Amino acid sequence: MSRPPTFVPPPCARARVLDTARGSFAVLDAAPPADRAPAGTALLLPGYTGSKEDFVAMLEPLTEAGYRVVAVDGRGQYETSGPSVPEAYAQAELARDVLAQAEAVDAGGPVHLLGHSLGGQIARAAVLADSAPFRTLTLLSSGPAEVAPEQRQKIKLLSDALGVMDMEQVWQAMRAVDPPEDAGDPRRGDREDLRHRWLLHNPAQLVATGRQLTTEPDRVAELAALDPPLPVHVVSGERDDTWPVPLLDAMAERLGAHRTRVSGAEHSPNTDRPEETAAVVAAFWDRY
Repeated sequence: MSRPPTFVPPPCARARVLDTARGSFAVLDAAPPADRAPAGTALLLPGYTGSKEDFVAMLEPLTEAGYRVVAVDGRGQYETSGPSVPEAYAQAELARDVLAQAEAVDAGGPVHLLGHSLGGQIARAAVLADSAPFRTLTLLSSGPAEVAPEQRQKIKLLSDALGVMDMEQVWQAMRAVDPPEDAGDPRRGDREDLRHRWLLHNPAQLVATGRQLTTEPDRVAELAALDPPLPVHVVSGERDDTWPVPLLDAMAERLGAHRTRVSGAEHSPNTDRPEETAAVVAAFWDRY
């Protein structure tokens, strides 16, 4: 589970509702200073069990670099409601949501698209459906196909639990198996904001997207074959137990993509090393 350092947005950001042709989505909309024209607009998609707050520590440095940044709760995630039927969360449906969000942010042109983990695979599906709304694609700790075997097992256990327990019971069960060292880390301890977010997730969304993570096919060749090509940036930490870093290296090579490893980060560079991650992301956007 991602653990943002805080759920309180910085002064540059406002929490609001983004109305789209596909429904309404809770977002954090962060803008550069009023006297500075944005260099571009970016749409940020969180990962499995995550939310827009996973990017909260990146918002200020990205706006200081000149970018307007809109971080989104997808349907069924945290503050965006969603139906309790798994088919509503089919990847194609979530990709259509992203296309609608890109249109609704009113950027005056194509947007930079960034997806973390599951969000990266949804972003990829959106780009493959229609790349025209996007200037670039950044895959942040998001791999070419299904997650590693150990993660597939964890997702199966979670999905099984969601079938017989309510969200509060599942939360307490997850806390019971947290590593003992997490209790002394304020980012990983018994935080009410993390619990509150978990309770607002729609379990149908978790089951459906968990299945996607465990069965996702390799679509790298499709992405590499886009015409016209879309600039891609593959970003990860130095270590990753969801998709091994060498696998991400190979994916970047297959895509002819820009590649960055963020020092000192693991699966969530956006929360592990947010300022460093924002810097490499903005530097990539600056090129386009």
